Amino acid sequence: MTAQDRPPLASGTLDRDAATRDSVDLLRAAWGETGATVLRMRGIEIPLHGTDEAPRLALEPATGEPRFAGRTVGHVYLGRRNGAPVFACPEPDATANAPSGARWAHPFSATAALEETEREIVAVASALLRWHDAAEFSPRDGAGTEVVLGGWGRRDAHGGELFPRTDPAVIVLIEHEDRVLLGSNALWEAGRFSLLAGFVEAGESLEQTVAREVFEEAGVRVAEIEYVASQPWPFPRSLMLGFRARLAPGSDPEALAPDPAEISELRWFSREQLRTPEPGITLPQSVSIARWLIDRWVAEGDVAGNVEGDAAANESAPEPDGSARGR
Repeated sequence: MTAQDRPPLASGTLDRDAATRDSVDLLRAAWGETGATVLRMRGIEIPLHGTDEAPRLALEPATGEPRFAGRTVGHVYLGRRNGAPVFACPEPDATANAPSGARWAHPFSATAALEETEREIVAVASALLRWHDAAEFSPRDGAGTEVVLGGWGRRDAHGGELFPRTDPAVIVLIEHEDRVLLGSNALWEAGRFSLLAGFVEAGESLEQTVAREVFEEAGVRVAEIEYVASQPWPFPRSLMLGFRARLAPGSDPEALAPDPAEISELRWFSREQLRTPEPGITLPQSVSIARWLIDRWVAEGDVAGNVEGDAAANESAPEPDGSARGR
């Protein structure tokens, strides 16, 4: 699978170097390596250099004394980029300035323009740091837990280990006669549309989740459910599992019944309507798997159109003897 075939945030180009997490000595050695850097995050915000069109992460040199243990998270080890160790830490001061010459930015506004490994650094750092925010106390007895494994786990007073939680959710592109179904969430502004999605319930397969969520949110049945790709969505801790499906045979595409608690509007869109949205229509942000699935579907139509056009041209092209095909 090439980089273009993967959703954003799912490049796999960051070397997670799990062996180093197991040893405080190795973590300290990595901290002291030439080229070791730290990503400091202010809540969900990330520090950026450069322009909005060509941003880059404002990573700082790893200096001072690292903190790999304790009740509150200090430094977490993300892995290696081009061989150099990368760490992350939370900024405790909500009013703190960004690193010199940098600015704070919400990851949604800039992550798509970052290069692949920097996107992954943001995803991993966000997932780990936000998990620690909610994992300081044991779910078993409420006692405090301690950071272990370079930030990739916590341990309670009984020796029980806790690991970052990931919540699986499906997201599905539904096709019918060269159109796809998009919905507008009841909490969004008018005109913002995306694919239908929902969390996997206990004891449920992914395909069951797709069928259930589509019926609950849109009132229609789907068939030919096929898995496409996944994307980490660490805002705070989801794993988006991308699917495609078709409207079930015999289903009326106009008999849509949006769940009023979740969906304010449902609408079928053609490729042209997605390629050039009308004024007032907002599609998913480019860093999301929703947009990646939509863009792939639109591009499939462009490819099919080119193939059909080439075939038609070949059919009408003159033969070497001057005759024409297709008559």
